[in-house]
Amino acid sequence: MEIVPTVSGQVIDVPVEPNTHVKKGEVLFKIDPVPFQNKINNLEARLPSLEAKIVTAKAYDRELEAQLQSAENTIGVVNAKYQLALKRVDQTKALAGAGAGTKFDYEQAQADLQDLESQIGVSKAQKSAIMQRMSAKAGSGELSEIAQARADLEEVKSQIKDAKWQLSQTVFYAPADGRVINLQLRKGSMAVQLPLKPVMSFVEDEQWVIAFYEQNELRYAKRGNEAEVALKPYPNQIIKCEVDNIVWATGQGQIPMSGLVPQTGAEAPPEGRFAVRLKVADKDKSLFLAPGAMGQGAIYTDSGKAIQLVRKVILRVGTKLDWLILKLH
Repeated sequence: MEIVPTVSGQVIDVPVEPNTHVKKGEVLFKIDPVPFQNKINNLEARLPSLEAKIVTAKAYDRELEAQLQSAENTIGVVNAKYQLALKRVDQTKALAGAGAGTKFDYEQAQADLQDLESQIGVSKAQKSAIMQRMSAKAGSGELSEIAQARADLEEVKSQIKDAKWQLSQTVFYAPADGRVINLQLRKGSMAVQLPLKPVMSFVEDEQWVIAFYEQNELRYAKRGNEAEVALKPYPNQIIKCEVDNIVWATGQGQIPMSGLVPQTGAEAPPEGRFAVRLKVADKDKSLFLAPGAMGQGAIYTDSGKAIQLVRKVILRVGTKLDWLILKLH
C-alpha cells in the first residue's frame, strides 16, 4: 500500500522505524500544523464582521419598512391637501368671476394645486423606489442583502470546517496493523499530496498469496480447497492456506478499445496462466510475508487424493532444499 498524504506540508516528525510492526491507529508521520491552524484563525476572525453584516442587513430591512410607511403617510397627507386645494381653486374662481375676490387669489390657488400635484408625484416615486428595493428578495423570501450576508457567513463556516479537516490530516495514522518498508521520509522533508509521489510504503499484516497455474491445472479447483505454500525466504516451513478466489481471466483475453485492427502476430502468443488467490490460515497469519517473495505451492482438490500425499512430500523436500545457498557466501 502506497501512503500518500491528503494535505501537503513540511514533515516535523516520523516516529516509526522501517520494518517495525505497528498497530492500526499509531502515528506514521506528522506534517507541520501551523499553516493550517493559521488558516483556521484567519477564517474565524472573519465571523464577527459577517455576523454584524447580517444584523445590519436586517436593520436595513426594518428601515425600508419604516420608509415605506412614511411614504404612504406622506402621500395620504398630500392627497388630503390636494383635495382641499381643488376646492380652493373652484372657490377663488367663482369669487373672482363675481367680483367678490381677486384674480391674484385665484392664481395663487392654482399654483398651490400644482405644487401639491408635484409633491404627490415625488412621494409616489419615493414609494415606488422603496418597494423596488424591498422586492429584491432571494428564494427564501429574505431581502437580498440579508440572504447575501447569510450566504457569506455560511461560506466562511464551510471553509472553517474544511480547514479543520485539513488540520486533522496533518497527523497520518497507520491504516491497519502492519509495517512500513523502504522508509525514506525524514524530518524536514516535504510531503506532497500527489498520487504519483507516495511518502512511504505500508504492508498490512493480512495479506494474500497469489499463485499462478497452467490453464489445465485448475479444472477441479474451487473455493475452499486446502492449499500449501513454501516460500524461498522461509526454508523448511509450510504455510497453510485456503483457496479464496480463482481469477478466470488473463490479459490475453482483453483487446484494448481502439479503432485500429488488432495486431495478432504471425505466431500464437504463449499460453497465459490463471491467478489463484490464497487466504493464509489463522495459524500462519502472524508470519510476515515479504511482498514479491517467490516459491511453490499446491492445491489439494477433491480429485486425485491418492497422489496428494506424494505432492506434499515433494513440497516439503523442496522447501528443505531452500536452505542451500549454492553461492557459498
